[in-house]
Amino acid sequence: MALSLLVVSISFYLKEYISPDSDLYATLSLVSVAGVVVMVIAFSLGLGAMPWIIMSEILPINIKGLAGSFATLANWFFFWLVTLTANLLLDWSSGGTFIIYTAVCVFTTGFVAIWVPETKGKTLEEIQQFFR
Repeated sequence: MALSLLVVSISFYLKEYISPDSDLYATLSLVSVAGVVVMVIAFSLGLGAMPWIIMSEILPINIKGLAGSFATLANWFFFWLVTLTANLLLDWSSGGTFIIYTAVCVFTTGFVAIWVPETKGKTLEEIQQFFR
């Protein structure tokens, strides 16, 4: 996701210095669209499902309902926040907007790598012991 967002950002930055009549301008437009499509696919296969995967793997049964509701609320809240701020940020700077999204993606990847435990081959009790 971060790489595709970085490609989109670079293509927007380069488009500012190229004539709109050139072939490179049209190519950069296609590259930016392809980058967004790759990011959406990567999000759908990765971080998009993360709240529900984490919830099903690490939470005890007695709080899964509440946690599922909270995960859904948080997920939709951040979707709304991105949608709300996207147009404001794009008016400010198209390339800068995608740099911000790239930074958030890199931060999220680091957060998951550091704080989300590996659950492969572990029982629920072993996972819960990790959090104590």
